[in-house]
Amino acid sequence: MKYMLLVCGDDTADASDMAPVEPWVEELGAERGVRLHGHRLARPEDAVTVRVRGGEVLRTDGPFAETKEYVAGYDVLECDSLEEAVEAAAKHPVAAIGAMEVRPYWEDENPEGAIRGLDAELTEAAAQRDVDRALACYTADAAIVLPDGGPSPLDTEALRKTQQAAYADLVGPVRREVLSFRLRVDESVAFAHALVRIRADRADGTELDRTLHVTTGYRAVGERWLIAHEHVSAPADGGS
Repeated sequence: MKYMLLVCGDDTADASDMAPVEPWVEELGAERGVRLHGHRLARPEDAVTVRVRGGEVLRTDGPFAETKEYVAGYDVLECDSLEEAVEAAAKHPVAAIGAMEVRPYWEDENPEGAIRGLDAELTEAAAQRDVDRALACYTADAAIVLPDGGPSPLDTEALRKTQQAAYADLVGPVRREVLSFRLRVDESVAFAHALVRIRADRADGTELDRTLHVTTGYRAVGERWLIAHEHVSAPADGGS
């Protein structure tokens, strides 16, 4: 489960002996894979507070309220439990002079399920040889690299022509089987590595049987996840 870690500084605290943050970032990020990302924020005096009252936009320079504590930065953690997130927060150097607010993400959101559903949609589109249905899974500015696709990267219109040409040589449904699928989801982007087997009957009576490595970059667009980048490569023994 994901947790937002709000790093709250304290203007009255003496930070001269505070340990550096970099070792915490290294341990939680590179070594344990718990910290997905994060960043420092500018000082409260650089903030702008915005309210709308009676249709009028009211802008105030500075933070919402005068307080000695302020949000100095944030980190997004992915932990198995709240206890694990609290343990990670307690190791942050700012916890010794300020405060760390650990807040779970809203549970109704399921981006991983949405992305896996998108992959299932590609399988159904292939079975029906429906190019429009497949292209609906891509952003308008998607970049696609194919092993036999000519100049790369392709845009979605070039992908349309490539798929239409490929289907012209085939008869019956295209059988798309996902042999493995590893996914990592962040706030608005996600990446997946998959091994995909494509099988179909050619018009000349031979069989198409290829296994492909597919690396996909996804982007959240409104309430949908779409493919923004796709790189397809064929291993040496990937079939014909």
